[in-house]
Amino acid sequence: MSTNALMWIGFNLFVVVMLALDLGVFHRKQHTVKVKEALIWSAIWITLALVFNVGIYYTLGQQKALEFLTGYVVEKSLSIDNLFVFILLFGFFKVESKLQHRVLFWGVLGAIVLRAIFIFAGVALINQFHWIIYIFGAFLIYTGIKMLFEDDDKEVHPDKNPVVKWVKRIYPVASNDEKGSFFRRIDKKLHITPLFIVLLLIEISDLIFAVDSIPAILSISNDTYIVFTSNIFAIMGLRSLYFAVSEVMGLFRYLKFGLAAILAFVGIKMCISSIYEIPISVSLLFILGTVTISVLLSKLIPAEEKA
Repeated sequence: MSTNALMWIGFNLFVVVMLALDLGVFHRKQHTVKVKEALIWSAIWITLALVFNVGIYYTLGQQKALEFLTGYVVEKSLSIDNLFVFILLFGFFKVESKLQHRVLFWGVLGAIVLRAIFIFAGVALINQFHWIIYIFGAFLIYTGIKMLFEDDDKEVHPDKNPVVKWVKRIYPVASNDEKGSFFRRIDKKLHITPLFIVLLLIEISDLIFAVDSIPAILSISNDTYIVFTSNIFAIMGLRSLYFAVSEVMGLFRYLKFGLAAILAFVGIKMCISSIYEIPISVSLLFILGTVTISVLLSKLIPAEEKA
C-alpha cells in the first residue's frame, strides 16, 4: 500500500474516532455547553490542527505545510459567517441550549460529506480545465464586493425558505421532545420535528458557504489531500467555536469587512496566477493580518447607539 493511501486512511480513521468520542463519550448526555468547556475544545482542535501541520511539514515538506496552514486559516475565518446563521436559526426555532450540540454534531457530519464532494469535484475541474480557476477567482471577487455592501440588519426568515415549505408538505411536523429527536412516530405515522428542520437549514447554509470557501482554498493549493484535511479540521472545530463566541458575536462588527477583503484577495490571486504567483507565506500573512485588524477595530472603535 502506498504512503499516499495510508495518509488518507489514517486521516479518515482519525475523523471517525474523534466523532465517535465526541458523541459517544464526551457528549453522551445532553447538556448545555458552557464557555469554559467550549474554549477548552476549541484549543484542543486548534492544537490538533497545528500538530497535524507539523506532521505535514516532516512528511510532505515546508511548501505543503504552508499550504495546509493557510487553507486552515482561510476556512476558519470564512466559517465565522456560519456562526451567525447558527445563532439566528437556534433563536428563531427556540432550540434549547442542551440540544444545540446534537444538531451541530449531525450538521458537521453532513458538512464533511458535502464538502468532500465539492473538493474532489473542484480539484478535478481545475486539473482538467485550468481556465475554470479564473471563473472561481471572479466569483470570489464578486462575493467579496457583495459582502462589503450587504446590510448588517437584514432579516432571515427560515419559515419562508422554499425547502422548509417543501418538507412540511411531505411530512407532518410534530413538536420537539426533551430527547431532542429529529423524528417522532405519532399514531403510527412518522413526523419530523422542528429540530430536523433546523438541521436541514444548517446543512443548506453550509452548502451555500462552501460555494465561497472551497474555491478560496483551491486558490491556496490544488493538492486534494491538503485542501480536504485543512477544510475538515476547520469544520470539526466549528461547534466548539460557536459555543465559545456565540455570546459575543455582536462585538465583531467589522469582521465582515475583513472577510470581504480576504475573499477579494484570494479571487485576485486566482485571476493573476498565470502571470504572477503570490507566495503562500504572503497570503498567510495577509489573511492573519486582515482578521486581526478587523477584530481589533471591532474592539477599539465604539459602536454607534441606535435609536
